[in-house]
Amino acid sequence: MTRWRPPLPLVAAWLVLLALLATTVTLAYRPLGSFNVVVALAIGTLKAATVAAVFMELRHRGPRTLLFAGAGLFWLGILLWLGTMDFLTRT
Repeated sequence: MTRWRPPLPLVAAWLVLLALLATTVTLAYRPLGSFNVVVALAIGTLKAATVAAVFMELRHRGPRTLLFAGAGLFWLGILLWLGTMDFLTRT
């Protein structure tokens, strides 16, 4: 009977995500002031990039797929910006 082993990139991605989770939890208890938001967004971006590259297999796709994935991120950024501007300008 042979045992199934997960592919190495999946294990590496899992370890990276666990390390980023541990970093997030550790830094949540550190007083970083206004720098806290920057660090949290950077860690979140790294997590999203890891998931997109490994689990969505964007690293093996052609330029058209990467273009459409980037367009989706662009529109997400626009929507987040509009939502933030709405929130900040309400009285």
